[in-house]
Amino acid sequence: MEYLNFPPLTQKVSRIALGTWAIGGWMWGGTKEKEAIETIHKALDLGINLLDTAPVYGFGVSEEIVGKAIKSYGKRDKIVIATKQGLSFENQKIQRDARKESIEREIEESLRRLQVDYIDIYQIHWPDPLTPASETAEALQKLFKQGKIRAIGVSNYSIEQMEEFQKTAPLHSLQSPFNLFERAIEKKELDYCLKKGIATLGYGPLCRGLLTGKIQKDTQFKGDDLRKVDPKFQEPRLSEYLNAVKKLEEWVKNKHHRSLLALAIRWVLDKGVSTALWGARKPEQLSGMETIWNWNLTSQDFSEIDTILSETILDPVGPEFMAPPPHR
Repeated sequence: MEYLNFPPLTQKVSRIALGTWAIGGWMWGGTKEKEAIETIHKALDLGINLLDTAPVYGFGVSEEIVGKAIKSYGKRDKIVIATKQGLSFENQKIQRDARKESIEREIEESLRRLQVDYIDIYQIHWPDPLTPASETAEALQKLFKQGKIRAIGVSNYSIEQMEEFQKTAPLHSLQSPFNLFERAIEKKELDYCLKKGIATLGYGPLCRGLLTGKIQKDTQFKGDDLRKVDPKFQEPRLSEYLNAVKKLEEWVKNKHHRSLLALAIRWVLDKGVSTALWGARKPEQLSGMETIWNWNLTSQDFSEIDTILSETILDPVGPEFMAPPPHR
């Protein structure tokens, strides 16, 4: 496992974090608590010390499971908990809400569900265009000074939104979607954060399973699985992305003797992202992590990968379909 500094946290943070959206069950076809806790324990055993969750993941279920897993595992002081604020979900209707009163309420609810007295990294889940950035930032700055949170983060923010936020409070991290197929932040927000010393968490490095190589044309998604509405998983785009997957799989096997999964994670890390969020809800979904380490991609590799992508994906699409509406 690779680790790096994550100021102002005093401990180093693993370059792979466990993403727990799927553990919440919502939009992933349900969850099994015992299996989910076993997954979290395995991640910790593998050296992952950052667990990323959010209240909206299963409407509290993910945070509750993470809390139970940490309590039964112990070593709270060795574990970095990252959770979020800023999405209300009354009657399961998702809306952005980063108002002061919402933040003050949500922090207490998250602390209760997680069974802890502080949160290491507290992030605004989505920018709220109807709430002044100064109000949101001031509320997080207050929690930071109180010791209820140890670092201030945002998620899905643009450079302009981050700069506006920083007029009122310090900013320690940005979480954004980033993978071989979704690269919008590469020349903008990622570059900005690298220059400013802001840590970055890349979510969706496996692009909702596409970059595991296990998705086929006839793969069926059940229940409320979000891939049923993801444009990447609909034709004619699906065929393009699966063709890219095949070509990338062949390329990395021939050149580096590694798997597609290893390439997907290594690419994110070597592009400069601090930590890649590896989503899993079953212990076996964490297998192969040892293949991520002890190799790196070169500038020539990046160029060859870009060529494969440009030749196979003629109509690329991002993760915009996941963006929730503002409140009120």
